[in-house]
Amino acid sequence: MEAYFDNSATTVVTESVKDIVVKTMTEDFGNPSSLHMVGVNAEKYIRQAREDIAKILKVDPKEIYFTSGGTESNNMAIIGTAKANKRKGNKIITTAVEHPSVARPVEYLKQQGFDVVCLPVDRYGVVNLETLKKEMDEQTILVSIMYVNNEVGAIEPVSEIGQYIKTVNPQVVYHVDAIQAFGKMEIRPKKDNIDLLTVSGHKIHGPKGIGFIYIRKNTKLHPIILGGGQQTGVRSGTENIPGIAGIGQAAKDCYENLESNVKKMTQLKDYLTEQLESMEDVTIHSRKGTDGAPHIVSAGFRGVRSEVLLHALEDKGIYVSAGSACSSNKPAVSATLKAMGVDSELLDSTVRFSFSEFNTIEEIDYAVEQLKELLPMLRKYVRR
Repeated sequence: MEAYFDNSATTVVTESVKDIVVKTMTEDFGNPSSLHMVGVNAEKYIRQAREDIAKILKVDPKEIYFTSGGTESNNMAIIGTAKANKRKGNKIITTAVEHPSVARPVEYLKQQGFDVVCLPVDRYGVVNLETLKKEMDEQTILVSIMYVNNEVGAIEPVSEIGQYIKTVNPQVVYHVDAIQAFGKMEIRPKKDNIDLLTVSGHKIHGPKGIGFIYIRKNTKLHPIILGGGQQTGVRSGTENIPGIAGIGQAAKDCYENLESNVKKMTQLKDYLTEQLESMEDVTIHSRKGTDGAPHIVSAGFRGVRSEVLLHALEDKGIYVSAGSACSSNKPAVSATLKAMGVDSELLDSTVRFSFSEFNTIEEIDYAVEQLKELLPMLRKYVRR
């Protein structure tokens, strides 16, 4: 039996997505900037995907721009905002638990002279609004806070934060990394006062190498990729039609079945959590039910290095993650777990299980059975 529990790293492409990607690679393969009908037919896929995504978010299709993925979208949001607004101030506020595609651009800007503040989090990985209130001042130009943490599934209070920011200073740009949230919950950028929202395709059963950024009308953003002026000059480069068609289809599929998908993933998450809590020397870092994201369980297995456990499970056909798969293929100490105050003995003994709607209770039972066999052996020999 095989059990793939690494859906926060990437997901399988569904049949409907595969079909439209193949069609745009083999039939409607034109360059959307071409004036002839082959190009016009290709451009229709961009328009359709933009409309489908905008309908989901309740925004104007003109506010959706396609990118090469979540990393580019986050870099565009952060570096583009800083460059466009540097005359207004130099302060950027983010959190201590951001994904590297946010944390690294912010660190780059810090090296360029920007004042960067990383807000602390509680033991569940959640930011306290009061800490933000203490840091906001007239020099603040950007606040960047993720919607759902990719390692432990913590849900940040993005709506409350957005309301506060715009009450204090409507000119401050509010960016939300929604890469682990999109397709798992209803997201309303305008209602939540979000100016920039970023999403990646391969987290929602779409292709790799495609993402999008929502840019609220009149939000100042300096392009970071220059070229032929595609997408009104905000993001130049020939549009990736197979990717755009794929992410549009994936987004549509996710939200047509959102309620049932979320219900199933939450059941899987809570069932695995209950099984793990009954085992000796296992610490759960994620919250149950709707207090956390529906698809992520982070668990520390005292006395066993995460990389060792990952490969032991892999030998049994069970695939999990140690830390963030997007930063490196060699696990390092998690900044998120450190910020949460996790026991030092668990920092390199934590793995992440992440689900999609295609996982089953039977797969979890199999994984738990293998863990019960593996853990005593690994604890006996690994640390000698």
